Amino acid sequence: MSFFEILLIGIGLSMDAFAVSVCKGLSLRKIKPSHALAAGLWFGGFQGLMPALGWLFGSRFSSYIEAVDHWIVFVLLLYIGLNMIRDVIREKAEGRTEPDDKDRDFSPKVMLPLAVATSIDALAVGVSFAFLKTPILRPALIIGGTTFLFGAAGVAIGSAFGAKFKGTAQITGGCILILIGLKILMEHLGLAFWV
Repeated sequence: MSFFEILLIGIGLSMDAFAVSVCKGLSLRKIKPSHALAAGLWFGGFQGLMPALGWLFGSRFSSYIEAVDHWIVFVLLLYIGLNMIRDVIREKAEGRTEPDDKDRDFSPKVMLPLAVATSIDALAVGVSFAFLKTPILRPALIIGGTTFLFGAAGVAIGSAFGAKFKGTAQITGGCILILIGLKILMEHLGLAFWV
């Protein structure tokens, strides 16, 4: 995979963390640099760790499922992308726009579950990298670094602009993951017309 493809995956994966960071920024009366740094480190750290764990798991079993690995990658990315889009639609249908009090809290007991929850999709992507026989260090660093930047920026943007961008960012991330999954599937089926 090229750097650009990995970067796009990183951007797509970071949209959940970005959306949560925007919510945390919305709830802050006064933003401090430590808020943005905390969000970036928690979300970026877990987004970098989870693909590595998924890769370790997937590489142990890849020999058993090489014939269908491109389908697994496609289904995983499609599922993750559709879930991201569905969450936005559900929130709008339920009229959820106001941040909770816990969004003001940056303590480990609040940030750890958020970091894990927003990085589960990165675990699945790590499994996909194992099936594609892609070394994991570079993608994990790119994904983690991208999410660090989006997490830190999300707090600042949420504080400055409100909830306006949350849904759009999450839908964009979901679409990017779906398109990358489709590209991988088409390449493995020999249907890639852009190569």
